[in-house]
Amino acid sequence: MGSMSHVTMKASPEPPPPKRQWPSLRWVLRSIAAAFVVSRLYHLHTRQAYTICSQNASKSIYTVDAAIPQAECISVQDGRIAAVGDYASVQQNRTWTERFFGPSIHTLSAGQIIVPGLADAHAHLLQQGQKMQLELDGAASIDEVVERIKRYILANPKVHEDPTRWIRGIGWDQGKWDGKFPTAADLSRDPLLRGRPILLYRVDVHVSWVSERVLELMGPLPDDSEIEGGSIVRDSDGNPTGIFLDNAMTLVPSPPWTPDEYTDYFNAAVGEALKYGLTSVHDAATEPDSVAFLKEMAEAGKLPIRLYLMAVPFAENFTGWEPSKLQRLVNYGPQGHLTLRSVKLFTDGALGSWGAALREPYSDKPETKGIMRSSPETMDQLIRAAWDAKLQVNVHCIGDRANEVVLDVFEAILAEEARHGQTDISVFRPRIEHAQIMQLSDLERISRLGVIPSVQPTHATSDMFYAVTRLGPERIKGAYAYRTLLELQTSPQRAHVLPLGSDFPVEGVNPLLGFYAAVSRLTPEGTSPHGDGGWFTNERLTREQALKGMTLDAAYASFAESELGSLSVSKRADFVVLDRDIMRVPVAEILQTRVLTTVIDGSVAWGTLGDSKPWWKRIFEELIYSW
Repeated sequence: MGSMSHVTMKASPEPPPPKRQWPSLRWVLRSIAAAFVVSRLYHLHTRQAYTICSQNASKSIYTVDAAIPQAECISVQDGRIAAVGDYASVQQNRTWTERFFGPSIHTLSAGQIIVPGLADAHAHLLQQGQKMQLELDGAASIDEVVERIKRYILANPKVHEDPTRWIRGIGWDQGKWDGKFPTAADLSRDPLLRGRPILLYRVDVHVSWVSERVLELMGPLPDDSEIEGGSIVRDSDGNPTGIFLDNAMTLVPSPPWTPDEYTDYFNAAVGEALKYGLTSVHDAATEPDSVAFLKEMAEAGKLPIRLYLMAVPFAENFTGWEPSKLQRLVNYGPQGHLTLRSVKLFTDGALGSWGAALREPYSDKPETKGIMRSSPETMDQLIRAAWDAKLQVNVHCIGDRANEVVLDVFEAILAEEARHGQTDISVFRPRIEHAQIMQLSDLERISRLGVIPSVQPTHATSDMFYAVTRLGPERIKGAYAYRTLLELQTSPQRAHVLPLGSDFPVEGVNPLLGFYAAVSRLTPEGTSPHGDGGWFTNERLTREQALKGMTLDAAYASFAESELGSLSVSKRADFVVLDRDIMRVPVAEILQTRVLTTVIDGSVAWGTLGDSKPWWKRIFEELIYSW
């Protein structure tokens, strides 16, 4: 046998570990691009999402939320407030992808602030649009009124060419000239106006001034004894002068608005409201035809502003009224912007036309105590009918007699509810609209009962130069008492609210006019009967009280405080960007404030949010922040 040779095998050396392969720059850029695209697609799918912050970590966002009164940032997602706080707190629950490539981050410029969406708790939207066609505010004489009508006719060919077309305007005030009511003959002096049907409402919309042609169309008129809650002004021979007060205005055969007029009035008024930062309006007397129009707009998704309607179901005398048949609408339409769950009733007229119902005669017109448009018995029946239909009851009351009558009815109903075990006034939330002139005892009573006083601060500053003359030195102590109305609300079981409105078109649309009047008790020019310090300054509101009145208090008065009124997590993202801090600037500068942006449901309804930070800058800031 042959022998085997022994071969010694040498071990092969271990291969070196592979070199670490770092991602190429191209791969990194592609990954970033892919993440950006995915993030953009995600946020397009989930509607607008963004964060908006104060500059330099200042707290320029006034939330009207007692838990966080001021904040540095708010985040918006799906039309709601997703986060409130400082930059770190609103960012902490977001992924890196969201931080870098997700929702935009907007930064306020120096001096700018954010407040919750502003609400007008008492206004007349469509009438504002009508007024904007022919505005008579500030006319210093009858001749100036005539000149404005002439300009209107000449600027509108359809009106100029058709002398049968009705001309309607709002805003005249006899107090601007000699204090005497004008006459129909005054509208026939100029050949261009002669023979035309003209209907002009006084600034308070409680008096109609008509032309001779309208008087001809009306034919024989009833005696005042046949008109409940109204009056026809007559000359020494007993002939009508062309002036109709309160319920007598219903005698004027004014034709209904056309569909085009409804649309024009709506678009004009809504545009004006959004421009001034209004996100919600309580429409204080919506007639059936107007309800139908607004319902159609809501169904079509063409209601950019929130509307809370106080329905006037039938004519002003409410003959045959069946409130239980009124259709309730809550967050109606695809936008959810229309609500109807309340009614508006009228007790008296207005102070400027001696129509406010007083307990004692007017100091400057002792032959009258004003006009009760509805008797106490009628008011009791109307309020109870609406109450039984489970509708919120909102009643117009200017004079101390009107306020007394309505508080008597509310007190009796609430006592009956208490006997049946219902003591929670928040279920009903009855409102007195204006609560303007009250006995001192009724100032206490409205607070004790929990009835909501809905007031308009610009009424005080518009009326203050004649209010004492009209009411006398004692009665004025209970008039326009806004601070008292708020501070007497001491019950811990009841909400402490004072919703603020304007009553536009009676006053201006800009809610900052009301804010300024509430905190200053001065005219826009800085004057008052008591000097530049303000009129009855003990009734001034603080800026915090005024802001709450036109945000959270207004929301409460419309059963919407869980959704609106403050910048709180989960509430609707309604807010306004202002160009200066109205909570701190000198009072004289408040009315110089401009609205930069009006946001409803997180979307810009007017203006712009401005530029947001580019993604590369957000990456840099996040890295610095994390480090």
